Formats: sequence, structure tokens, C-alpha cells
Amino acid sequence: MVKIRLARVGRHKKPFYRIVVADSCSPRNGKQIEIVGTYDPFLKKTAVERTRVLKWLGEGAIATQTVKMLLKKARIDETEDVKKDETGEGEALTGDGNHERVD
Repeated sequence: MVKIRLARVGRHKKPFYRIVVADSCSPRNGKQIEIVGTYDPFLKKTAVERTRVLKWLGEGAIATQTVKMLLKKARIDETEDVKKDETGEGEALTGDGNHERVD
């Protein structure tokens, strides 16, 4: 089963998380399929590649409770359709609701 979950990176007592797509059997910081965003708990900032998250959710990946909360803050609905612009590049939505370009 594939899950969308957090993988911890950063220093001692200064956590920083990547939002990753990984097999549920792999360890927390182990092998991952794809990095789809980041979360900084000190700044309360979330950056998510919207199209990639929706693609994985559409393919049956299950988001953990924490990631669901972060996606909700980033205004990403699990039932949304994936929409790409003409160039085929996606968008990232930060936790404050602003769109950022992702290449």
C-alpha cells in the first residue's frame, strides 16, 4: 500500500519535514517514491506540489492524518481533479494560500 506521509530531516531539536510518497512497509526516513512537498513546523509553512499530490491520491495513495491536516490547510481537496497548465508543469500551494511555480 502506498502512503503520503512525513519524513523527518533537519537537525537535533530543529525538525523539518518532507511530504513524501512511500510504501507503507518502508521506514519513516527510508526509501521513498517521490517528494511532493515540505513542512516547517517552526514557521508553520507548508509547500505542496498540488498536481503531484492529486495524482497520487487519484492512484489510490492514502494520506496519513497529519498530512491530511496539512493538505486541508493548503486547500487541497482529495476529490479534486488534476489540472495542468499548457506547459505541463504543476503548481505548489503554500500554507498561506499563495501559488508558487514548481519546475
